[in-house]
Amino acid sequence: MAPGERSARLLTAPAVAVLDAEGTVTGWTQGATELLGYHADEVVGRSSAFLSPGDGAQRFATWARTHGRLDAWSGLAEFRHRDGHTIVLHLDGRRLTTAEGKPAWIFMVRPTSTERAADSVAEVLIRQSPIATWIWDRELRCVWRNDRARQVQALFRYGPGMPQENAPARGDEQTRRALQAVLTHGVPVTDTEVVWPAADGLGNRTLSVSIFRLEGTDGDPVGVCSMAIDITQSQARRRVALLSDASARIGTTLDIRHTAQELAEFAMPALADFVTVDLDETVLSDLLPLQRPAATRAATFRRVGMASVHDELPESLWQPGKPLFVSLSTPHTKVLYSGRPHFEPELDTSPGNWLDHDPDRALVVRKTGMHSLMLIPIRARGVILGVAVFARTVNPTPFNEDDLLLAEDLVAQAALSLDTARRFTRERIAAFALNRDLLPRRLHGGDSLDLAYQYRPAGAREGVGGDWYDTIPLSGGRTALVVGDVVGHGVPAAAIMGQLRTAINTLVVMDLQPDELLTHLDDLFDDLDRRDLDENDIPFHPLGATCLYAVYDPATRSCAMTTAGHPPPLIATPDGAVTFPELTTGPPVGIGMGSYETATFDLPAGSLIALYTNGLIQRRGEDLDVGMERLRTILSDGADLPLGRLCTGVIDAAVGTLPPEDDIALLMARTR
Repeated sequence: MAPGERSARLLTAPAVAVLDAEGTVTGWTQGATELLGYHADEVVGRSSAFLSPGDGAQRFATWARTHGRLDAWSGLAEFRHRDGHTIVLHLDGRRLTTAEGKPAWIFMVRPTSTERAADSVAEVLIRQSPIATWIWDRELRCVWRNDRARQVQALFRYGPGMPQENAPARGDEQTRRALQAVLTHGVPVTDTEVVWPAADGLGNRTLSVSIFRLEGTDGDPVGVCSMAIDITQSQARRRVALLSDASARIGTTLDIRHTAQELAEFAMPALADFVTVDLDETVLSDLLPLQRPAATRAATFRRVGMASVHDELPESLWQPGKPLFVSLSTPHTKVLYSGRPHFEPELDTSPGNWLDHDPDRALVVRKTGMHSLMLIPIRARGVILGVAVFARTVNPTPFNEDDLLLAEDLVAQAALSLDTARRFTRERIAAFALNRDLLPRRLHGGDSLDLAYQYRPAGAREGVGGDWYDTIPLSGGRTALVVGDVVGHGVPAAAIMGQLRTAINTLVVMDLQPDELLTHLDDLFDDLDRRDLDENDIPFHPLGATCLYAVYDPATRSCAMTTAGHPPPLIATPDGAVTFPELTTGPPVGIGMGSYETATFDLPAGSLIALYTNGLIQRRGEDLDVGMERLRTILSDGADLPLGRLCTGVIDAAVGTLPPEDDIALLMARTR
C-alpha cells in the first residue's frame, strides 16, 4: 500500500477543495493536504490540471462541459500524489456562486476504501430520508439539499437558486433569522415550529425545524445545516387541534343536556361514527329517580347526548332522554363502577363474551357492522357522572391507542363542563325552591280587594332574587300591602328577603302605623347586620333594602302608606286619573337611620293601586322618570282590563319577552 493511501485512510479532517469556473484552486483544506500531500500554499492560485495525471487541463474542460451546469455531481477521478504515485479518489461536488456572482465548485474528496461503501449508504439514506435537509453557506445561500427538501421547495415555492424575495415573506424571514442566529452563536435550534403559506394558497403548512452549525477544522463556522419535518397532519397536532376546538364548542351553555349533545356531535365523525353520552340517573337532579324493573340488578343511565353518521340512528336502542337499564355484566356498568375505560379495537362478537348477556345489543352490532368500541368514564372533580361511548361502523380503521388517549382527553375536558352544568342546575333548582317557599303561595284581599301579582327575577324566569310582595289581613277588615327590594340578586338576597317578610308579618300584630312599622323594621334589620359582621367588621348587607308598606281601610276607603327608599305606587281612580301620589321618601331599611312619614289617600270603589319594584321602570342608561311615565301610559291604556290580564300585560309591555335587567315584583289591588 502506498504511503499516500495509508495517510488517506487515516484522515482526521475533511478533504475539501474549491475550484473556480476555469479550474483554478481557490480553497484547500488540511484534509486535502493529508490526502494528496500538497500544502495549501502549493496549490491555491494554480490550475488544478497539475493534480491530474496526463492532460489535466483537457480532463477538466471535458468535465466542465459535461457536468459544470449541474447543481451536484458525484464520481471517481485519478489524482497525482505529491510523492508521484497515482491515487483514485471519490469526489462529491456541489456548484455554488461566489460573493462576486461567479460560479464555483466545492468538492468533498474521499479515498475509495471500504469506508466509502458506508459513506455511500449514508448518502443514500440522507438523500431518501423523509426529513428535509439543507446545507447553507455563510451567506445563507443553500448549497445542497436532499430529495425531501426538493419536495418541500415545491410546497413553498422556495429553494436553492431562487431569490429570497420570491419566498413567502413570513416563513422566509422566520427561517432566515433562525439560520443567522445559529451561524452567529453556534447554539442549535431543535424542534421549532415554522408556519409557511402553502404554494396552492389553501391554508398553511407547519414544519418542525432543527438547525445546527457546521464548523471547519479550525472551529470557525462554514455554514449551517437545517432539517425539517412536515407536521401539518401529525397525530399530535391533530389531537391538540381537536382539543383546542372542543374547548370552544363544548360547554357553551349551562344546560347539561345541551352540553352532552355538543360532546356527541363534536366527536362524530372526527373520532367515531357513533357517539353517545349516558349519565348516571343521580346526575340529572331535575328528574325523579327511575324505578328499576322488578327482580333486575342493573345500573340506570339516562341517554342525554347522541350522534351518528346515519340519520336514522340505527346503532341506538334508546332515544335521547330515555332511561337505560344496563346489566351489571356489560362494559357500561363496569366502566361506571371501576372508573377505567373499556377498549375493544376489534369488537369480539364470538360466543362467550359480554354480548351474550345483551342480545339486543348483539343484534345491533351485527346489523350495523360495529367493529371497534371505546367506553370512557365521564369523571369530573372526583365524581363519575356517566359513560361516553365511541364506536366505528362505517370507518373500517379500528381504534388505536392514540384514539383512546384522544377520547379520554376529550371526555375529561367535556366532563368539567358537564359537572359545571350539573352544579348550576342543582343550585338553580334549590334556589328556585327556596324562592318559591319564601314568597307567598296565595294572596288574600278579604272582602274589600281584588288582587293580582307577578314576579320575574333578573336573567331567567326560573331564578331567584330579593324582590318580594305580600298582603297581610289586619284587624277591622283592613289589609296591608307590601312590596320590597333587597339589594343584590340570587340566594343571599332571597334569604334576606325571607327574613324581612317574616319580620313584617311579626310586626303587624302590634297594629302599628306604616311609618312606625318601618322604623321597627329598620332597627331589626340593622341589628341583624351587626350580629352578622364578618371578620373585617363589615355588615353582610351594608346597603339594606327598600320597602313600600301600605294599609287599606275599607271602612274609610282610604290607604295610608310609607316608603323606605322605594318608588311610589301608581293609583288609577274611576274618574280616569292615573297618578303617582306624593310621598316623603325615607332611607332604605337596615342602615340604622330610619325616619319615616305616613301619607293617607282616598281610594274610591273601583280604584286601582299598583305596587312594584324598580325593575319594572328601570332600563340601562334611562332615567327612572322615563320608566315611570311609561308605566303610567301602559296602565292608563288597560286600567279596565281584568286584573290578572292587566298584571301580566303591564310587565310584558314594560320589559318585553326578554328576561328583565333587574328583579321585578308587581302587586295590583282593585277596591270593591
